[in-house]
Amino acid sequence: MAQTIYPGLAGINIATSQIALIDGIKGELLYRGYDIRELADRVGFEEVTYLLWNDDLPNRTRLDAFSDQLSGLFALPDPVYNLLHSLPEDTQPIHAIRTAISALAAFDENPDDVSTENIHRIGTSLLAKFPTITASFERIRKGMDPVAPDPDLPVAANFLYMLTGEMPNAAATRTMDVALVLHAEHGSNASTFTARTVASSLTDVYSAITSAVASLKGPLHGGANAAVMRTLEEIGSVEGVERYVLDALAQPHGRVMGFGHRVYRVVDPRAIILKEVARHLAEESGDSKWFEMSLEMERVMDREMERQGKQIKPNVDFFSASVYRMLGFPTDTYTPLFAVARISGWMAHLFEQYADNHLMRPRLVYEGPRGRVFKPIDQR
Repeated sequence: MAQTIYPGLAGINIATSQIALIDGIKGELLYRGYDIRELADRVGFEEVTYLLWNDDLPNRTRLDAFSDQLSGLFALPDPVYNLLHSLPEDTQPIHAIRTAISALAAFDENPDDVSTENIHRIGTSLLAKFPTITASFERIRKGMDPVAPDPDLPVAANFLYMLTGEMPNAAATRTMDVALVLHAEHGSNASTFTARTVASSLTDVYSAITSAVASLKGPLHGGANAAVMRTLEEIGSVEGVERYVLDALAQPHGRVMGFGHRVYRVVDPRAIILKEVARHLAEESGDSKWFEMSLEMERVMDREMERQGKQIKPNVDFFSASVYRMLGFPTDTYTPLFAVARISGWMAHLFEQYADNHLMRPRLVYEGPRGRVFKPIDQR
């Protein structure tokens, strides 16, 4: 009997959720009913995380309490710092993060309890520690000592401070905050689905989040913004953009990294916001090369897609590449930056998954041989 196959589980609904609404036709993204454009413009990462983890935005008292709770959890256990120091200097940062998150379970007195209270405790700790792990390893691999977190700083500013050892200016802090908000959550993407699948066996939070980081690493998911930056570096100049795009599109199944999305059929709303962020950064820093190249690539792609009668627009990875470069981040830290933000969304989904759990068990359609006759090894 013929079986219907859904490659990549496309179009399959696995659960109901109250966290995020993605309308790919309209180009809308809502966090618990709030438009992402309004949130990115008006609130910070802590507020958005509180929103994703609860029913609504916090009032001042609740936000202050949540921020205070986070600030007390920024620091890592000393053995985890030692572990980061022990890794080879050429270790990719995302490998270091995945390793450190897994190791944190060993220093948690109660890692396996999946009660609501304990899940929230672990989630809050991980939210606080992701930036510390990322910033600490970035300094360690450059031969510098980690900078101790400042409990008086919010997440975005603290992250930049731990990277440089210097207090970030308001523009850099606001840019980092917007980037974290935009990358915090995006429905049942590959890494979120991975986290929920792993959690569905009722294993611990650390295992689920470690698996999510591993999924995020891939170039078709969290590694896409790094691929965009490598493309821009390969092209090298505004003048080389058009030839690169035309050559790429001329290839069989030709594509340009940073364009198109599995969900959005119009421009990704996050890309619109990041484009303006990149524009302001370029104007303020005077380092406009990467942004100008991005604009030219968008122009050429729009022209070529119109000729082909297609709607393939920039996604969130496209302009985030130039934003992160103008902030001074090395290309191989782009995916870790994604993880620093997405731990917010991963945990929101784990709260839902553990609260109403069903073991994930999709089926495979067998198309292999049948009725084969066994032969002893000396007759093969």
